[in-house]
Parts: sequence; structure tokens; C-alpha cells
Amino acid sequence: MPTVADQLRTAREARNLTVHEVADTTKIRTDHIRALEAGDFDVFTAPVYIRGFVRTYSTLLKLDVAQVMAALDAELAQTEKFSEPPSLSGQPRGALDFLTLQLSKVNWQKAMVILGGLVVVVIVVVSYWLWHDYRERDPLADLLPAVYQPTQHQSGDTLPLPAPRQP
Repeated sequence: MPTVADQLRTAREARNLTVHEVADTTKIRTDHIRALEAGDFDVFTAPVYIRGFVRTYSTLLKLDVAQVMAALDAELAQTEKFSEPPSLSGQPRGALDFLTLQLSKVNWQKAMVILGGLVVVVIVVVSYWLWHDYRERDPLADLLPAVYQPTQHQSGDTLPLPAPRQP
């Protein structure tokens, strides 16, 4: 199967177009068109430019764009420079990068509703537990034996009246 560069060059020549005519129509620089037709992808800084230019160029030449793009992806995967997306930071990815990527995928509106529901359930369960514990508890259980001492009354039937207040 011919390479993408061969397909582009052959289709351009079959339509009797010059590189300058293609450049005027697509607004792609002539040196980039020549690099695409030569298969020299190292001229480009990122694969996004290569893909965009090849898509535009193959559309102009009325080629099967999906087939050309699939062939281009296969060719780029074989190159060392464009085999995987470039790292933006230049550092290896760690656990924190993985965690932030996963958190960026979360639908926060749904997550907040679920989190709010969980908070309400926890509050209800804790409230019930505290209320049940309060009802079951003996109010005199916390008193020490020496703290509560009943007084001995003379009559045994009535409690003594408090002393009258002085005005």
C-alpha cells in the first residue's frame, strides 16, 4: 500500500495541480506541502498540524479522507517523535496526575447531590443513635455513691419548708 505522501503526490499530479496552486487554495505553506509529499514529518512540531494539513490536502484532492487519516495515524505511530502525545510538563506521570485526571472526569453536579444525600443519611443515623442512647440511659447511673444521700426527716411524710425570705 502506498504511503500517505505517495497518495498525496500522485493525486495532485493526476489533477495537474502545482504545489503553488495547492498552497493558494488550502492556505498551507509550500514548504509544508513539499514536506507532506516527501513524508518528512520531522518538519512539523506536533502531530496535530500534520493531521490538519493532510485532512485539508486530501479533501482538496477528493481522496477518501478516513482512509488517508487511518494510514497517517499508522505511519505516525511508527515514528519515534510522534508515536505518543507529547508530555506538556516533560516529567513522568505519577499517582497525583492519575488522581487529577480521574477527578476531572467526575460529574460534580451529580457528585454533590450524592454527597449531600450521604451527609443527610449520616446525620439521621447519628441522631437516632444519640437519641436512643439518651432514652436508654439511667439518669442516676453517673452519680457516685457518696453524692446522693437521702436526708432523714422527722415526720417522714413531708418535706421541710424552706425558711421564709426577708424583704
